[in-house]
Amino acid sequence: MSEKLGTAERPLRVAVIGAGPAGFYAAEAMLKEGYVVTIDIFERLIAPHGLVRYGVAPDHQNIKAVSKVYDRTVANPAVRYFGNVEVGKDITHDELKRHYDVIFYATGAQSDRRLGIPGEDLPNSLSATEFVAWYNGHPDFKDLPVDLSCEAAIVVGVGNVAMDVARILAKSVKELECTDIADHALAALAKSNIKDIYIIARRGPAQVKFTNAEIREMGHLEIADPIVLEQELKLDRASSAAIEGDIAMQKNLDYLRAYAEIGATGKPRRVHFRFLLSPVEIIGQDGKIVAVKMEKNELRPSVSGDIKATGTGKYETIEAGLVLRSVGYKGVPIEGVPFDKRSGVIPNEVGRVIDPETGKVVTGEYVAGWIKRGPTGVIGTNKPDAIESVNSMFEDLQKGKLTPAPEPDPDATPALLKARGVRYVTKDEWKLIDAKEIEEGKARCRPRVKIVEREAMLALLNGAS
Repeated sequence: MSEKLGTAERPLRVAVIGAGPAGFYAAEAMLKEGYVVTIDIFERLIAPHGLVRYGVAPDHQNIKAVSKVYDRTVANPAVRYFGNVEVGKDITHDELKRHYDVIFYATGAQSDRRLGIPGEDLPNSLSATEFVAWYNGHPDFKDLPVDLSCEAAIVVGVGNVAMDVARILAKSVKELECTDIADHALAALAKSNIKDIYIIARRGPAQVKFTNAEIREMGHLEIADPIVLEQELKLDRASSAAIEGDIAMQKNLDYLRAYAEIGATGKPRRVHFRFLLSPVEIIGQDGKIVAVKMEKNELRPSVSGDIKATGTGKYETIEAGLVLRSVGYKGVPIEGVPFDKRSGVIPNEVGRVIDPETGKVVTGEYVAGWIKRGPTGVIGTNKPDAIESVNSMFEDLQKGKLTPAPEPDPDATPALLKARGVRYVTKDEWKLIDAKEIEEGKARCRPRVKIVEREAMLALLNGAS
């Protein structure tokens, strides 16, 4: 029976869980292979596009332009969109198995890793994930208690997300008001008292994770100077050897050296790059953060060849009132789906979901994106990753390894959701929201003005003003 799947008589029915980059790239790849496939994309939020909408910095509109590619995919008649539907709550894993031949997980890495130090739960100690979601208008984080009345902020981590949050804190309102930053965040940032932003790296300048574009931007801020200590740019022998021939890393170092040479030019804000420091305690006073105690590190090559930071027992304290940690992200488990708590991913082999207890492939279940490989790469990295998993799916289809769903009727899913009282949002309804946001943006010389609250989105769709 399985050999008939993927034909006009019996299209392959696929449920894609997550409407972010990985989900859309997977759907796009499925539609190109010559099989007859129908795809239902499920998204917990009303708006699609995932990290492109809620993760990419608002001042990086060129990266956000990729959403047009996703819109073309969802416009395909073979694709349906079920926004505002949470898998595991509004529709179960067993129900998906009943109505779909294939389930494709592309749920990203929605939670963050913690520092695990005293004081981490003080008010104004936040994850960069939360802060990014707050300024990007994610409905779950609109009311995040962000206090910008202090004079210094510490950002722990040296990836692109750390650079993004530091840059948003360093920019003037004038630099941000022409972006799609959320109105509530723009209003809060307009009153910000922060003058010093410290970007803290556990290791040295040869181990940073940010891109050349991210560090270059720091030299073009209207009201902030990048500050680098020349003595912290000296490389140990292992680091020098590790980056030999690495053009991107050499370029990062060139920018850092140039900033060290230029120094402060008198701008009202400063972005300090500090290396070889690990936070060991967030110090509070009267329930507020006042400083962070850092241990100074030295680098040592490990047996595996990695260059590891080792504490020296010497300390430094940096005064600050806001701490944003950006030290890694991890996935969130879905009920009924295998999950590796340690790595924060769905266990898989070439995108095929694996049952960790038996080591066997879970028939008809696949994974793509950060929930497959962990939080690495940029938006575009998800495309080859998704294609690899889709190729595994089609290979299994060709070999007759897929088990047809017992109830593949396309009308079953909307009927089930309606019976349950779930107000799902279709692709045509999303187009109405999208058009409204863009229209509001044009009136204010912005790419779009995001509608943040779910209630406001649904009110628009229900014909309310």
